Amino acid sequence: MHFADPLPLRSGASIRAYDLVYETYGELNADKSNAVLVLHALNASHHVAGKYAGQERSEGWWDNMIGPGKPLDTRRFFVIGINNLGSCFGSTGPMHRNPDTGAVYGASFPVVTVEDWVDAQARLLDRLGIHTLAAVMGGSLGGMQALSWTLQYPQRMRHAVVIASAPNLTAENIAFNEVARRAIVTDPDFQGGNFYGAEGQPQTKPKRGLRIARMIGHITYLSDDVMNEKFGRELRGALLREADPAQDAGRAPGTYRYTTQDVEFQIESYLRHQGDKFAEYFDANTYLLITRALDYFDPAREYGGNLSQALARARARFLLVSFTTDWRFSPKRSRELVKALLDNRREVSYAEIDAPHGHDAFLLDDKRYTAVVRAYFDQIAAGLASAGAAP
Repeated sequence: MHFADPLPLRSGASIRAYDLVYETYGELNADKSNAVLVLHALNASHHVAGKYAGQERSEGWWDNMIGPGKPLDTRRFFVIGINNLGSCFGSTGPMHRNPDTGAVYGASFPVVTVEDWVDAQARLLDRLGIHTLAAVMGGSLGGMQALSWTLQYPQRMRHAVVIASAPNLTAENIAFNEVARRAIVTDPDFQGGNFYGAEGQPQTKPKRGLRIARMIGHITYLSDDVMNEKFGRELRGALLREADPAQDAGRAPGTYRYTTQDVEFQIESYLRHQGDKFAEYFDANTYLLITRALDYFDPAREYGGNLSQALARARARFLLVSFTTDWRFSPKRSRELVKALLDNRREVSYAEIDAPHGHDAFLLDDKRYTAVVRAYFDQIAAGLASAGAAP
């Protein structure tokens, strides 16, 4: 969907003549009351569920959560996924042309915030003729966007589902983001963020920096227990299928290589594999923009850090979910949100799931977790039906 009118940004800049890529699932009912906006996290996109025709490995990033008969049932709800500004999956970003200069944005793409994304999403919903959402839903950075929706447009949604998220980042989280950004900007191929050709294709893609950034991020998404259970101290050549004949000649299975440069442990091999995959499809400037948007999000800042005052604007009913081993967005942060909402007499349901998977748990199958989400959306559907608005 193309937008010609300038979008004012929190930085004081603006962006005009931009596109937002989106997908929808299910059918919008007659009074347009069954729409659910699903908001994506750092490296995800508008493709939240299903597969593309002829592409076997193209499942949406939340395909286990969204679809016919799933917790967010597309037989009942009209689900919308939108790719955020600054991303690299179709919406206008650093690899696109600046309409004011005719040149590729590159490093000059304006800094965007969670609040800017929400404003852009609201414009798209306006175009679709959807004024009130049945729910907004997101995990991690998507959960921050869902929370921001309840504050920026409190009359435009009935429910907010905020999963594995927080009211702002801790200093430790900002530190991880900064190390990842430094890995990217110090890659010689980054070229100050202007590494695109005339058509927006990367000429010298900073893959080394992206690999390291992804490795750092991936460590924070997993719990210590999961890492130990999955990899432990296993050596890379311990499994025959992973042996490297050139490096392992004459070496007995299960013995060290005594190297400081080559992969020694299974966990090292796994992280390098994840980094290699990520560097092939993600954009370096996008990574900088999105992690900075994470850093800036702090709705309580203008209230002197008082979260209860900040959330006084919210009118939605809330479901919050956290996971015990998520140390990046710990249950403590969700409980801060619960308390602030209860201080304002908002209706809140909260589930703290004892799961071993760390932050990634919000993307995985856990029967207790999916049952909570299913039950909550069953209640929303029942409310639509009682109001005579069933799909």
